[in-house]
Amino acid sequence: MTGVVELVVISTAFVMGGVIPATYTGIGKNISPPLSWTGIPEGTKSIAIVCDDPDAPMGTWVHWVLFNLPPDTARLDEGVPTKPRMKNGAIQGINDYQRNGYGGPMPPPGRAHRYFFKVYALDTMLSLDTKAVKADLEMAMEGHILANGQLSGTFKR
Repeated sequence: MTGVVELVVISTAFVMGGVIPATYTGIGKNISPPLSWTGIPEGTKSIAIVCDDPDAPMGTWVHWVLFNLPPDTARLDEGVPTKPRMKNGAIQGINDYQRNGYGGPMPPPGRAHRYFFKVYALDTMLSLDTKAVKADLEMAMEGHILANGQLSGTFKR
């Protein structure tokens, strides 16, 4: 394979560039939205997900760090439990709320923020633990990304 393949990432909760329903935010149930993806290439050993907000006042705010999902995983239902270790062996790292798992959008009142759900197909399992943050994940993924894609949504209070 000579380049990174593009994954198609979708949600049944919102469309690309659309408004993220309050259910999936800090003012709602604060649960992860349903996500699915297609285009995982052969040779994929694990899948990783990051959700972040580049519009946060203090710089990019990380809402979710998830990695070592089995390679045959093609979707996540809404409300992934926020436990550090999932039943399928995946690991949820630390978000910028200083918790494992998903932490929904909770921007300051005012303009809408953009949220990016990024999915990566990797050619390896990652040797990270439940204390991993986005920077650790990005460093570990370097040179191992076979495919990636993203879904973006907006939210404002």
